[in-house]
Amino acid sequence: MSVYLVSNLTATPDTPPTARPPCPVNGCGCAHRVTRYPSDTTDAEWEVLGPQARAVMAELRRGPGGRPMAHRLRAVVDAIRYLVRYGIEWRALPADFPPWEAVYAFFERWAARGLPQRIVHALRDRLRVSADRAPAPTAAIIDSQTVRGADTVGAASSGYDGGKKIKGRKRHVAVDSNGWLLAVLVTAANVQDRDAGHRLLALLRERFSTITLAWADGGYAGRLVTWAAAVLALAVTVVKRTDDVRGFVVLPRRWVVERTFGWLCRHRRLVRDYERRPEHHEAMIWWATTAIMTRQLVAQRSGGPPPPRWGTDRAPAPPRQQDRQAA
Repeated sequence: MSVYLVSNLTATPDTPPTARPPCPVNGCGCAHRVTRYPSDTTDAEWEVLGPQARAVMAELRRGPGGRPMAHRLRAVVDAIRYLVRYGIEWRALPADFPPWEAVYAFFERWAARGLPQRIVHALRDRLRVSADRAPAPTAAIIDSQTVRGADTVGAASSGYDGGKKIKGRKRHVAVDSNGWLLAVLVTAANVQDRDAGHRLLALLRERFSTITLAWADGGYAGRLVTWAAAVLALAVTVVKRTDDVRGFVVLPRRWVVERTFGWLCRHRRLVRDYERRPEHHEAMIWWATTAIMTRQLVAQRSGGPPPPRWGTDRAPAPPRQQDRQAA
């Protein structure tokens, strides 16, 4: 059985880096690491994310055997957030993070056991409560997005989307009425939306018994609507675009999931699919969602916009002096 260091689970954001015990791994300085990248969790964000991550780690500790995790938990989480945000290779992680092998093992173990999803579910419940909504959603919006696959994506798990003229994979997501992620499914790009919709809606029903309504676009029309109503007791409402309207038009409900895709595409690892396994791409989406939700929770708690990620606010420019010669 895995045994995780107690110091990693009980560290507080207020602990100075020099007062922390050194990392037992030879040559690793993650215990004394300081926040320096825009993707790193701030102390306020770690106060929100830390308890959820430690609870998940406690559950992971009860699982089957494996090498004990000796690195600082916050440093490993920051390393994954850095990779998802900036789209680098695993081997290109900066030297102030734990070794990439350890970070990847941590990521793979969490992805295999579905633990990032549990963090997202806990954060989403807090966001919904703070927005004066019930923790359990009753409606969802589903949609898909095709992304180009890199050379690391195998031919067996990729395909060609004839409508978008893109070869790669397609990610199908379900979000609540606020745009917070409920479920995600990654398939080959040649899989039709209505075919993947069966699996997505079944996954949504398995996790959320309270959902009774789902909005979708015209790609999900047809037998999926009848099947969802008969098998899942789920009403699927298709929001279609009228043919006589040209240009950009905000469609009811569908703009919510499009905004979620915009949030996700701010993370460079998700702009293109680099993962060899589809479940790893799903895990990247869940990790990006944890960063999005954590920052939104901090903004709600502080009552203002999140702090700037790059430097500080610029000082106001001095008043322009009148040219004496021109005067």
